[in-house]
Amino acid sequence: MTTTPSRASAELGHDAARQAVVLVSSVLAIVAAFLGSGVIVGTPIQEAAGGYLDADSTLIAPGTGAFRIWSVIYVGMLAYAIWQALPAQRHDERQRRLGWWVTASLLLNAVWIFTVQLDLLWLSLPVIALLLAVLCRLFVLLRRSAPKNRVEAVVADGAIGLYLGWVIIATAANAAAVLTAAGFRGFGLAPELWAALVLAVAAAVGVALALWGGGRIAPTLSLCWGICWVAIARTTDEPRSDTTALVALLAAAVIIAASAFARVRAERRARG
Repeated sequence: MTTTPSRASAELGHDAARQAVVLVSSVLAIVAAFLGSGVIVGTPIQEAAGGYLDADSTLIAPGTGAFRIWSVIYVGMLAYAIWQALPAQRHDERQRRLGWWVTASLLLNAVWIFTVQLDLLWLSLPVIALLLAVLCRLFVLLRRSAPKNRVEAVVADGAIGLYLGWVIIATAANAAAVLTAAGFRGFGLAPELWAALVLAVAAAVGVALALWGGGRIAPTLSLCWGICWVAIARTTDEPRSDTTALVALLAAAVIIAASAFARVRAERRARG
């Protein structure tokens, strides 16, 4: 099928717009994160929304040090935004599929920050759940085609993978915070049991991603980073729970083992 000049011109305009929007949305996400840090205006995320997102709010809350990963994620997503804006990527089919979904993830991240800053903790949960769904969609799109080179593997697959892995555990912590703020008492079950169930679900998601994604390193690293910081928080901060810490370490170990297995299996299949 022959592409008419008018259609080719329209596609060129759409591609340029996509590249610009992704780049602008990445900058907006970083600005929102800076404002959300409370350095100049606003309140630090851990102190906003009644403090329910702080490291000592629930058994599932990661330690404060875990949030340093956001710096890596933002740098990675900015690197991707700059890379995909280069002329060489303008008509790349893979970037066409990813671009608008990446934009949605970055804008949802900014929206989440402002819902917390406005003390709308209840609204933050559906926002982060939608963000997780968008990132899962991105993971599916990444899985459908291989990166062209190592640079794309790092700035696209790597950055988005880190983003996804962290948001999985962040969603679990956010849900726990919302339920705690709403006065949920666990139907009489011990808090450690609920924590173990949530960590088991996070581990199951991590294992599924590893097996289906061929043992991709980035989502495993960020998910296990967050889960291990849950263990650190439960042994060094309140509420203390050695049981939760042990379950968290076991969950991380299971995810890492599944990722290693999946990667070895994928490499063997690739060798034929």
